[in-house]
Amino acid sequence: MKYEWRKQEKDVYLPKKPGVLVLPAYNFISISSQGDPNRPAFSQQIEALYSVAYSIRMGLKKGTIGTTPFEYTVYPLEGVWTTENKPDGPVRKDELIYKIMLRQPDQVTEDMFQEQLMQVKKKKDNPFLDQLIFERYEEGLVLQALHVGSFDTEAATFAQMAEVLQQEQLAMRPTMDSFQHREIYLTDPRKTAPEKAKTVLRWAVS
Repeated sequence: MKYEWRKQEKDVYLPKKPGVLVLPAYNFISISSQGDPNRPAFSQQIEALYSVAYSIRMGLKKGTIGTTPFEYTVYPLEGVWTTENKPDGPVRKDELIYKIMLRQPDQVTEDMFQEQLMQVKKKKDNPFLDQLIFERYEEGLVLQALHVGSFDTEAATFAQMAEVLQQEQLAMRPTMDSFQHREIYLTDPRKTAPEKAKTVLRWAVS
């Protein structure tokens, strides 16, 4: 049976309202960079991530990697966005520091990633393939909410999250004095009207 994260992990990816949950460690393929996400390089970075993720998926489905065949839907793109300091006004996109990533099933290993990365490099000429890494990352306690609409209107959803933060007597977890949040893109911005876009917004809290 095909594993569908939208069905099996609704609490993680489809929150009905702002709420708190504890997340375990997951495997990710990721790339870190800096600058405006509207520039062409950002699209190339995303392409590099998906190229390897789909290669891993196909290998697991066919049983050419791993111990038993496993079919699943590729997880949604995630981004961790940071500025040097918490902004008082609008964020300057060219100053953004970010990590974009794709979660991998638990059975994926560093060796599998390296093997598929090498295969993709033989087929694709993407300069960002060399910057991809495989990592295991644990978020722990988080507060998250589903934002529907364009990225420019996220402030309203963040305000709702701030109310829950106060009600639950929680605080955003310190991240080296940086303003940081995670976004999980449930819809493809290339194919979805901005007002219909769905994005999970997440804060690490304590």
